[in-house]
Amino acid sequence: MTKHTLSMLRCFHSKGVNYVNFSATGKLLVSVGVDPEHTITVWRWQEGAKVASRGGHLERIFVVEFRPDSDTQFVSVGVKHMKFWTLAGSALLYKKGVIGSMEAAKMQTMLSVAFGANNLTFTGAINGDVYVWKDHFLVRLVAKAHTGPVFTMYTTLRDGLIVTGGKERPTKEGGAVKLWDQEMRRCRAFQLETGQLVECVRSVCRGKGKILVGTKDGEIIEVGEKNAASNILIDGHMEGEIWGLATHPSKGIFISASNDGTARIWDLADKKLLNKVSLGHPARCAAYSPDGELVAIGMKNGEFVILLVNSLKVWGKKRDRKSAIQDIRISPDSRFLAVGSSEHTVDFYDLLQGTSLNRIGYCKDIPSFVIQMDFSADSRYIQVSTGAYKRQVHEVPLGKQVTEAMVIEKITWASWTSILGDEVIGIWPRNADKADVNCACVTHAGLNIVTGDDFGLVKLFDFPCAEKFAKHKRYFGHSAHVTNIRFSHDDKYVVSTGGDDCSIFVWRCL
Repeated sequence: MTKHTLSMLRCFHSKGVNYVNFSATGKLLVSVGVDPEHTITVWRWQEGAKVASRGGHLERIFVVEFRPDSDTQFVSVGVKHMKFWTLAGSALLYKKGVIGSMEAAKMQTMLSVAFGANNLTFTGAINGDVYVWKDHFLVRLVAKAHTGPVFTMYTTLRDGLIVTGGKERPTKEGGAVKLWDQEMRRCRAFQLETGQLVECVRSVCRGKGKILVGTKDGEIIEVGEKNAASNILIDGHMEGEIWGLATHPSKGIFISASNDGTARIWDLADKKLLNKVSLGHPARCAAYSPDGELVAIGMKNGEFVILLVNSLKVWGKKRDRKSAIQDIRISPDSRFLAVGSSEHTVDFYDLLQGTSLNRIGYCKDIPSFVIQMDFSADSRYIQVSTGAYKRQVHEVPLGKQVTEAMVIEKITWASWTSILGDEVIGIWPRNADKADVNCACVTHAGLNIVTGDDFGLVKLFDFPCAEKFAKHKRYFGHSAHVTNIRFSHDDKYVVSTGGDDCSIFVWRCL
């Protein structure tokens, strides 16, 4: 509860640790390495002492679990193998699972383990079967416990019931989560009601009349055993970086668009998912229209799509480029859509012409891929930050570059997300590589600017920030690079998105 480190185990796992599990009393810990032998090590973790160690298997091990009533016996499963282990002093002994002559049974890749009374062990296979073992002998096969892989199993010793989670489309009799009796002969399937089809469960846990479910889509759902009611505790994007981010111009909501091919609308105050849509391709950027009725999303394959915010139905879509759309913007007068790509271009579309989305102009002479874009308040100009670390100003919609400093100085920008320019020179740290600062956003009041960088930091500066290495406040949270950042419409919140950590942070501005 104090969040203090209790123990640090200096591992012999040279390449990484794949799995850890506590023994029945909690005194011992077993760990598996990702070295070629997949070494299994047992620890007295409170003392930081190694008890025993031995090569586990040459093929990958997915799970190692102590028996829930033992500190000396555990089971390991993985690619086409299964082993029953005993800790004898400082030695680790094992017996391989024996299939024997059981008809239609062969050693599968095993993904999960559960335990029953009288030395029964249950293992979930990649083909959807569950194997039932007595000691280390196979005694029964539960064929097609799930229609797809059985990714996870959980037993409670108190009543011996077993929960399984796997890949299975919901039907009247079936589903991705099932609760079984002590011998896995009868089961009850649960329909996970999240507003979307849940057909792939990766983790389950059970206690106090509820089942906790972790899905492939990054959700954590609580399911009541008696009433089967679903309560979503955590929502999130799936694997892949999140680059697309936009806050609503007048409401406390925002949209995120990710490499997982989905766009999701979130409530800032309640921190809840309001709606989501599958786009069919990884997404890179997003922007609301000034009235908040439309949202434009640019995709990695060069396509962009405009959705109606209330329904997330498609209003229009177009693909004039073959490589990623890096940024997308709708002008303050709601007339023009600007689409910046990695093909060194910014294309303009007239939204008043309707859903045909014919290109009416484009910017020439852009030296590299587009990073960020901002319209002027009168919708006549657009500033473009590029991968050559040059900021350029162009006329809208003809795309002609504006080079006169006097003209540029007089422009009032409707927003500022550029990491380049004299106004933001102070956001760059000492010895910064050009790629270190990824994103920025100025408050609607124009007094502050926040940035996100490659070190996972969110920083707050005064704006303008024209002196080098300006004073700032910094905030930790992301475990990888920060990809995008925005203030809410009322400047009360900051939203930041992550790369490899695939996360969204909401920060309160005090």
